[in-house]
Amino acid sequence: MAHVGVILSGCGVFDGSEIHEATSALIALDARGASYTCLAPDTQFQVIDHTTQKPTGEKRSVLTEAARIARGEIKSLADANGADFDALVLPGGFGAAKNLCSFATEGAACSVDPQVERVLREAHGAGKPIGFICIAPAVGARVFGSDVHPKLTIGHDAGTAAGLEALGAQHVAMAAAGIVSDDEHRIVSTPAYMEASGPAEVFEGISKLVERVLELTGSPVSA
Repeated sequence: MAHVGVILSGCGVFDGSEIHEATSALIALDARGASYTCLAPDTQFQVIDHTTQKPTGEKRSVLTEAARIARGEIKSLADANGADFDALVLPGGFGAAKNLCSFATEGAACSVDPQVERVLREAHGAGKPIGFICIAPAVGARVFGSDVHPKLTIGHDAGTAAGLEALGAQHVAMAAAGIVSDDEHRIVSTPAYMEASGPAEVFEGISKLVERVLELTGSPVSA
């Protein structure tokens, strides 16, 4: 049975992990017989009021907020080694582009949280597959773009796609329920809410991503 690390970036689409995407990933993993550990960086982020989409002036812990999605069962990335997992999956939400990296504010000049980059490189170096959802491919493009030029998708948004390509990735346009599987580099991505009109499309694409990621681990996948 595969054991997958799910890297969260908080809780809530505008300042953390997109909740539909994160829970879709967890359900898809569980439905296929995989176990998972939720992970998050132990850093601070600026809170957005989700009713107004404006900053509140408050700061919270990424790890503490991500624990809401994980039902309290979460581990700091500082205590994790990417090579210890059979695969990694990163849901989207603005937190992926704000808290895991700075793509939301700096585009192709962005940096990645050091613990996030370390864990991703450990996993990739050990040949473990990695799944990137929604805007999370920006993290993958920053970490791996200059090295392996992975094929990634964020859907059809030309501006965001250009940002990924400026980081060295090869962007592939894809519908919401589709996936791009770069089998050579063992990296899978799906647009989710970068493209989807609702949670059903999000779940369909993420289910396909999870299935492909698990296939790449070589572990048995439950029906």
